Amino acid sequence: MERTSSEDRRLDDAHKRDIVVKRLNERGVSLEEIAEITLDLQKPHVPGLTLATCLDHVERVVMKREVQHAVLTGLELDVLAEKGLVSEPLRSILMSDYGLYGIDEVLALAIVNVYGSIGLTNFGYVDKTKLGIVKKVDERGKADGVCHTFLDDMIGAIAAAAASSVAHRYA
Repeated sequence: MERTSSEDRRLDDAHKRDIVVKRLNERGVSLEEIAEITLDLQKPHVPGLTLATCLDHVERVVMKREVQHAVLTGLELDVLAEKGLVSEPLRSILMSDYGLYGIDEVLALAIVNVYGSIGLTNFGYVDKTKLGIVKKVDERGKADGVCHTFLDDMIGAIAAAAASSVAHRYA
């Protein structure tokens, strides 16, 4: 039996999801760590919420094409900057995670905008407070030769989007 184009897209999304997860893992981040942030965000609002439920919502977020494209773009820019394959002055801006460079947050907004205002406000909170793995990644990104300018925001956006997904489902 021949597959339909929608089946091809789902398979393609599943394949890209696997690549996203692999690249996050290569950068030292697991979906479980992202789900921990989601749990921290929503536990006060959803009694009995579990890490497993949050992980399920993180998985749903990572299956979305818009999310995959944003994450792949951001991670690629971090890696290219590390390898010296980004020209100046952009390389120095990325390597230093320059505070007034807001393109990393703008790219992250492509993720949270899929989930409405709850996703947006949760992302702002995560970005400001540096919850869980976001703080670890942000600190590692300050090490010589490592660029996590986009990574920390991609993590925060996925967690915030998943928190919004939880809120829409259970609140």
